[in-house]
Amino acid sequence: MVTPVIPSWFKSTYSGGSGTECVECAHAVDGMLVRDSKRSEGPVLLLQGSSWRAFTQALREGELEG
Repeated sequence: MVTPVIPSWFKSTYSGGSGTECVECAHAVDGMLVRDSKRSEGPVLLLQGSSWRAFTQALREGELEG
């Protein structure tokens, strides 16, 4: 029998914390889990590790700013 792993959700240190829109993330075996902090019941996205790394690198380099 496989024991389910309960994700340990966290928010960015840049999160406003005052009801502003935010996402929460949790480490997963195959990548990262991402969800809306205001809707903790779901849905949840699972991003593969390589996709998550490419996304966060693009954020750091300012490639996703509009």
